[in-house]
Amino acid sequence: MSLVAAADDSPGADLRRRRLLSWFARGCEAVDGQRRVRAALGSRPVPQRWHLVAIGKAAVPMAQGALDAWGDTLAGGIAIAPATGLHHGRPAHWPDSLVLLAGAHPVPDERSLAAGEAVLHFAARLPPAEPVLLLVSGGASALVEALPAGLSLDFLQRLNQWALASGVPIGDLNALRRRVSRVKDGRLVAALGAPRVTALVLSDVPDDDPALVGSGIACRATAPPADAAAAGEPAARLPDDLRQALRAAQSLEATLPAGAVPAELVLVGGLEEALLAVQRAATAEGLRVSRIPGRCSGEAVSIASRIAHELMFTGADVVLWGGETTVTLPQHPGTGGRNQHLALAAARLLAGHEDAVLLAAGTDGIDGNSVDAGAIVDGGTIARGRAAGLDAGEALAHADAGTFLEATGDLLHTGPTPTNVGDLLIGLRGRADAEPAGDAP
Repeated sequence: MSLVAAADDSPGADLRRRRLLSWFARGCEAVDGQRRVRAALGSRPVPQRWHLVAIGKAAVPMAQGALDAWGDTLAGGIAIAPATGLHHGRPAHWPDSLVLLAGAHPVPDERSLAAGEAVLHFAARLPPAEPVLLLVSGGASALVEALPAGLSLDFLQRLNQWALASGVPIGDLNALRRRVSRVKDGRLVAALGAPRVTALVLSDVPDDDPALVGSGIACRATAPPADAAAAGEPAARLPDDLRQALRAAQSLEATLPAGAVPAELVLVGGLEEALLAVQRAATAEGLRVSRIPGRCSGEAVSIASRIAHELMFTGADVVLWGGETTVTLPQHPGTGGRNQHLALAAARLLAGHEDAVLLAAGTDGIDGNSVDAGAIVDGGTIARGRAAGLDAGEALAHADAGTFLEATGDLLHTGPTPTNVGDLLIGLRGRADAEPAGDAP
């Protein structure tokens, strides 16, 4: 993974940013999908014949980890990943028997529906009794979908677009998705033959609940009544036409196949492991580290205010947070994502504090509608923006943090990474007087 971020010319700024980049890379490395799956399968006996289904932003590296461990006896499989991560085509040493398809993210399109039908067709043709390995990571909800008769792609897209623009928490959106899908809430597991399915999950959700990753691609929700209640509040906020369509769609739920839980369900990684790796790397450099408990969630601007306050007054050299925030978008949003939005909002509060630097980035290397993972801001970010003729308040109001941060040289670009466990937020206080202990991987 190549990490690129510009640095300002203040004393020690380059070294501080290099430290943040190194720690971010360590966090992503700790939850690399290929390594985590390979480790999870490495001590298990290799089946004589096995089948593979991998879905999510980390589908390709997770599949590669399975091939590293069990590859010689793979009978066939299907992997579904974002089109943005497949621009170089099929990876080297990828077997012909493992079909690779592109789905759409964050809003599903025809490719997502084609992927859903393809994986159900694959499940229907599986030989009886042979084991199936199911690999799931975040992003699966949009990448693969199969709708019951009576629901259209237009409805699905407008539902997703409304949720993304309204700042609806992803858990609430997924609760709606589960109720009108032929592959979610354990229905794909049932189609694959649950008693022979082993599911490995790379989590990007609170509490690492596998029923929430990919809207339950890996297993049925354990508490349907609570799940239905969770879907009620966002459903009540829907525009009238979408609410009426959803009400009509609810009558289709009885026609959907029952969900299931796989024979074995293994969590191979999550945000906690990434944060722990960052903490260990910073501690190894002799720095005092404060881990803020809980996950960051809610509006990015509100969380930015809390983060800036904790960075300035906690008293530690390094402060760590994790989670995923939301941004309520204007009618015509600019460029950026929740991490860039949060970073710019925090930069306004850190303005003039030369000893404060903050990294906010997605472990998947993607932030909103931009090609960047997030940003690294400091006490001079706002001044640099003003010198470029830009106003931070205007940028935030128009959800255009990316344009502002590009002008200030604060964007962080990694390209798609081999993982997806949520966002890392790393704050550093003090001037950098020494090189980082090790280079980024």
